[in-house]
Amino acid sequence: MSDSGTAPDRPARRRRLPWFTEVVVAVVGVALVQAFFVKPFGVPSQSMEDTLQVGDRILVNRLDDTWNRGDVVVFGHGASWQDRRLPPSGDVVERGVRLVGDLTGIGPSNTSYTVKRVIGLPGDRVACCSTDGAVTVDDRPLVEPYVKEDLPFRPGTLDCSSTPRSTRCFPEIRVPEDTLLVLGDHRSQSADSVIGCRGATQGPECARLVPTTRVVGPVVLRFWPPGDLGGIAR
Repeated sequence: MSDSGTAPDRPARRRRLPWFTEVVVAVVGVALVQAFFVKPFGVPSQSMEDTLQVGDRILVNRLDDTWNRGDVVVFGHGASWQDRRLPPSGDVVERGVRLVGDLTGIGPSNTSYTVKRVIGLPGDRVACCSTDGAVTVDDRPLVEPYVKEDLPFRPGTLDCSSTPRSTRCFPEIRVPEDTLLVLGDHRSQSADSVIGCRGATQGPECARLVPTTRVVGPVVLRFWPPGDLGGIAR
């Protein structure tokens, strides 16, 4: 109590922003984090099993623009890998939702995203198969413990010189500059860079490669479901 007998001074009450302003600030903050630092994605298909399961939620590092063989990455595209963006929607509401997604990084947008594993880096020569059925890079077979349910291959009876030819086989593909060759871990269920080359004898025009400019970044963490929280196997 003060000497004059008056009530003690009360601390000035902090003035709060209007609720809608707080919401806008929060959305902008999340959008900036997703645009420049890290971005979450959901896994929509079985092509990366058992490394990633359908419904898993993963976190991508947008600050990392270097990729190594074996990294799992997310990249953007349109209706096909050759397109940069999805075709325009005829629905006004959907166009608005996509626009919000483009601006904030939250929800649907005008870009589709795919997750695959980097196998071929610029300048690499990638082919399949070695005598025992392995993918080779610059004539050296890869050890890929993460592969699930590969396509049939039996040396001497169903391989790259037999008739019919094993669908695991694909011709040598030299990866051009500024592109990546990517494959799914669930090889028999993956529409990846060599889906059009399987069983072929000539290439590399059959391959669909990923421009590095469309790569969002490497997957650094699975955060859902909680029981599987952790890094991604290489």
